Amino acid sequence: MIVTYADFGVQGPYLGQMRAAVHAVWPEATVVDLMSDVPAFDIKAAAHLLPAVIRSIAAPCVCLGVVDPGVGSDRRAVALLADDRWYAGPDNGLFSIVASRAEKKQWYEITWRPTQLSASFHGRDLFAPVAAKIAMGVAPDIWGAEIPADNVVTLGEPDELCEVIYIDGYGNCITGIRASALSEGQVIDWAGQSLTRARTFSDVSPGSAFCYENSLGLMEIALRGGNAALSLSLKIGSQVSVRNL
Repeated sequence: MIVTYADFGVQGPYLGQMRAAVHAVWPEATVVDLMSDVPAFDIKAAAHLLPAVIRSIAAPCVCLGVVDPGVGSDRRAVALLADDRWYAGPDNGLFSIVASRAEKKQWYEITWRPTQLSASFHGRDLFAPVAAKIAMGVAPDIWGAEIPADNVVTLGEPDELCEVIYIDGYGNCITGIRASALSEGQVIDWAGQSLTRARTFSDVSPGSAFCYENSLGLMEIALRGGNAALSLSLKIGSQVSVRNL
């Protein structure tokens, strides 16, 4: 299975062209669009979201990751084997959190190039064909070369990111903090306000802001029956903190 993970949305030709490029190499490929609205150009948010959204995808699989504001520059193309999942995309830190949490990892520089390579869409022309080759079982030495882990771009971020990294259509604000990293007595604090910690929406009264462990295993700020982002003036990148009660 190949899963796509990108920031260009579902409108326009980009997602369809990328999927078509996979099928051009491997017509029988199963392609699942894991997430297409990762915050645009936001590598840091994308890197922290990725391990949370892919954890429910059974391994082995290949993640075709395209959050690539440096496309066309001298940034490298890489593939990562982290435990039993492959990742193919830009060497810009997108896969760094996945790698830091993996028990076993191997990095490769993608050296294969197509006969025609757009300067602005490596997701279609480079990463998609390589993802298809990986999923087909083509050996890494055919499309790349192994590189040491200390020779790839990392974000230098803490393992838990105390920021809002995604806001869904309801206005719920996902942070980069894993619920498993918090004790029962810890809550999310925003602008000096400690948010009630609850199990789910029905545990608080209508109109109440709270924090909880969402279905991805991340701490989320929500407002029962309302839009937390608007009500609390939260946006992507808003800084939050963890407070002991």
